[in-house]
Amino acid sequence: MGSPLIHDMRRLLQGLTVLLFIAGAAPALADTDKPPPRASLHLTHARLLVVDSPGFSTPPPLLPISALPDRWQPVELPYAPFVALIRQAVTRAPAAATRTTWFRLSVPPGTTLAGPLAIYGARVKTDGTVAVYADGQLIHRAQPMGLLWDSSRRPLWILLEGEVPHDILFRLEHSRASQVALSSLWLGPADDLAWRFRWRQWLQQELPAMCGAAFLAVGIFALFIWMRRLREPGYLLFFAMSVVAFARGLHFYVDFRVANDWFAWMTVNSLLWLVTTVHIAISLINQRPRQWLTGLLVSVTVSIGVLTLPMVQALPNTPRVTPLIYAIAALMCLMVGVSGLLKSWRHSAEGMLVSAGVLVCMLFGVTDWLLQNNFISPEGWYLGAYTNVMCFGVFTYLMNRRYIGAMAEVEQTNAQLEKRLQAREAELADSYQRLRDVEKRQMVSDERQRLTQDMHDGLGSSLVTALRVVESGKMSEAEVAQVLKSCIDDLKLTIDSMEPVEADLLLLLATLRYRLGPRLAAAGVKLHWDITDLPRLDWLDPRNALHILRTLQEAFTNILKHTSATEIRVSTGVENAGVTVTIADNGEGFEIDAAMKSGGKGLSNQVRRAQAMGGDVRWVSGTQGTRLTLWLPETRAAA
Repeated sequence: MGSPLIHDMRRLLQGLTVLLFIAGAAPALADTDKPPPRASLHLTHARLLVVDSPGFSTPPPLLPISALPDRWQPVELPYAPFVALIRQAVTRAPAAATRTTWFRLSVPPGTTLAGPLAIYGARVKTDGTVAVYADGQLIHRAQPMGLLWDSSRRPLWILLEGEVPHDILFRLEHSRASQVALSSLWLGPADDLAWRFRWRQWLQQELPAMCGAAFLAVGIFALFIWMRRLREPGYLLFFAMSVVAFARGLHFYVDFRVANDWFAWMTVNSLLWLVTTVHIAISLINQRPRQWLTGLLVSVTVSIGVLTLPMVQALPNTPRVTPLIYAIAALMCLMVGVSGLLKSWRHSAEGMLVSAGVLVCMLFGVTDWLLQNNFISPEGWYLGAYTNVMCFGVFTYLMNRRYIGAMAEVEQTNAQLEKRLQAREAELADSYQRLRDVEKRQMVSDERQRLTQDMHDGLGSSLVTALRVVESGKMSEAEVAQVLKSCIDDLKLTIDSMEPVEADLLLLLATLRYRLGPRLAAAGVKLHWDITDLPRLDWLDPRNALHILRTLQEAFTNILKHTSATEIRVSTGVENAGVTVTIADNGEGFEIDAAMKSGGKGLSNQVRRAQAMGGDVRWVSGTQGTRLTLWLPETRAAA
């Protein structure tokens, strides 16, 4: 069922094709007198003329073909005559002697090309002036006075004005020791040929320039790293390689007049410097240097650098000598690459990668050498422009690999440190817990010792005294009862000091009032309680609480025994970064100095206890009564 449908679709397509052909051919059939315009013309046939001259000269603005000798020879484009390097190197010619090679290209009569026209060529190679004439009119001039920076890596692009020319004439000046080369040419609309020019321009000029600049930028970054890490020379070598590689590719960056001698010296010798620097980098990576090879490379590099100096001119950088120097550089590359592979085999993957990169760059350089010396077509590509890309890629990969390795090592180290820290924290936590347990046991022991001492000095002493008096029969029952009550009060104060007061002095005073209130009431003494809010005493612990209670208890006991007071007033206040507790009575006063010197321990104990807390105690006594003031600091240094 599908076959008739497919057959009908084929017939429909054939009909549409015929209609489109008729529609496209209609304008041509309507104007049979004019040939249809061609898209572009590929010029592969030319005629050649070689003329010796005494030196470089300025091309004239007008040059009719009849002014040239009639010795034209037919040649095919691309044109690249064989270069005899050895004979070229040993042949002596006057330094100013030059040669002019002419190429004449004829456009077929009646050729019609639409739109603005342009001439495009992949390469024009010479070491002198390039001039192009269209029907005897100068339309293009490049490389004035043989400047080397305007190199054959730049494709030819000429915009034409007016009609299609009949004759195109190329005038190539060069030294007699060199040969020229010319690729095939394209003549046609500029819009149709622009992609060819832009594509080759980008691949041969702009891309290598961008890669070289990026390599140099990363090299400068490596230099700053080396300044902070002087013990790692790899970063300094990376910077040196980026600078040398940048100098090697000056053809891609320089767009202004540079002296030929120094330009040639820098670009030629930078290749030798680059090879030597890469060899040192490989030795550093492998950590297995070959002293003899390093010495040989350094000696050759320094020797050629000195001999080719413009001020020395022992080996002038000319087309006669430069190809031989490049051959030496290729041999050095081969030695460095093979030696690096042998040294890196099964020892260093990074060394093998760099060595392989050296060999690949050597192949690129050999291709350039063959292209520059006309052993391959001038329409080929300069691959040496991508040695910067190779170096940049290889060493950036190594830096990235080492960076990732360093990050992994740091992460591993951090993980190990974290485990060790966790173990250490566990040890510290266990040690802290043991210290807390020891501290608790010590506190319990200290508190037990304190309570034992207090009970021995206070309660025990009172009981022993009462027991002896009772045994001797010198104390009445009422007196014995009073002693026993004092012992009970002392025991209660000791127990009360162990209660948590949370640094609140008022709570401790309330406990004292609770204990002594019934005793004062039984003695007929009226107690007035004039208490105000007080700040917290963070240092108030059971030991200091007992000191406060015993100091105040001693004050109440002295009032009951010696003053015949009927009223006691207890008040609190804030004074001199501390708090005060004042006990005042309306009893008979006493001589404070005499009481202190009488040998009694009551007042002395009060002073001692106050000083133990970092405070003091004061008395004011007279006929109107006695007032005791206990001052305690709000804060104090830890004991």
